[in-house]
Amino acid sequence: MYINQLNLRNFRNYEQLHLSFHDKINVIIGDNAQGKTNLMESIYMLAFSKSHRTSRDKELIHWDKEYATIEGNIHKRKRTFPLEIVLSAKGKKAKLNHLEQKRLSDYIGALNVVMFAPEDLNLVKGSPQIRRRFIDMEIGQIQPTYIYHLGQYQKILKQRNALLKNLQRNKQLDRTMLHVLTDQVLDHIAIIHEKRFLFLDLLRKWATPIHQGISRHKETLEITYDSSARVSEDWNKEKIRNIYQNKFFEIENKEVERGTTLLGPHRDDLMFFVNGKDVQTYGSQGQQRTTALSLKLAEIELIYSEVNEYPILLLDDVLSELDDFRQSHLLNTIQGKVQTFVSTTSVDGIKHETLVQAELFRVKNGMVVQGNEGE
Repeated sequence: MYINQLNLRNFRNYEQLHLSFHDKINVIIGDNAQGKTNLMESIYMLAFSKSHRTSRDKELIHWDKEYATIEGNIHKRKRTFPLEIVLSAKGKKAKLNHLEQKRLSDYIGALNVVMFAPEDLNLVKGSPQIRRRFIDMEIGQIQPTYIYHLGQYQKILKQRNALLKNLQRNKQLDRTMLHVLTDQVLDHIAIIHEKRFLFLDLLRKWATPIHQGISRHKETLEITYDSSARVSEDWNKEKIRNIYQNKFFEIENKEVERGTTLLGPHRDDLMFFVNGKDVQTYGSQGQQRTTALSLKLAEIELIYSEVNEYPILLLDDVLSELDDFRQSHLLNTIQGKVQTFVSTTSVDGIKHETLVQAELFRVKNGMVVQGNEGE
């Protein structure tokens, strides 16, 4: 799988851009604030129809323009097809093969992307929200129906929280609607848990041996799911639904007092242990980075095992954050099999044969020069 052409119009600091890419390694070089990450962001957005940097789509449109477009020509499963994202004041359109997709679950998965940026090093030591987003984005790529159930869950959760706020202010209000919303959300909760547990099984399968390799077989990585409702990975959907139903009944008064939903996938977390030690709390910076790198490399293999093609890899200013050994391990792993985009201020400190074969793109103030012409 690879993207061979990218066209941008009025996206961030690019008024108009047309690029063709190498199907293996593409290196984007430039000083900070020139547009390197904007270029990576456009490819990410082409895959997910949303940015990894902002939830406000209007920030993506060039400041004096009314709309922005991202167009990509994708090669996947021996066929080539276009993807397009159109942003305007009226909203966002996602097009596959020139046809607008009304449901996000019909669009996500057409292009598979794994991004590794400096902020992903916070995957281990950052907030639970970062880890939940990691789970949700990756499952959505290989199980598009997950996006639908997650969206429905979030919609009902918002309604349920608003109602709990009202009940908190006026405890004499009838609770019938609360029971209706609780019943509506249970099926989505059960499916979300089921798909998260299946994903974690796959993630462990790939991340554990990768982590052992990076740590030179000195460390063993364990990944556990921390459920707010204490549901088990061994339980089926029906049991998960019943457990949640009982727990919501038990804590109903407490939720009304707090004015918010106290249980659910939106409060769950992942935990990482290296040699039995909680890496988030007690791990060294090196162990935290090895864990984050292992998860990202595991994503690549996991997606390949599910869709039978390697995803596109975006390395946004992250190589300089890794020491020589981890850097080499990463580049050795992707060599020759994954279309990769590397953004960096300089390749001088990166000594690896993979980059010798790379196509170079030099970025300056929203302009891109391909090859060595910009030297």
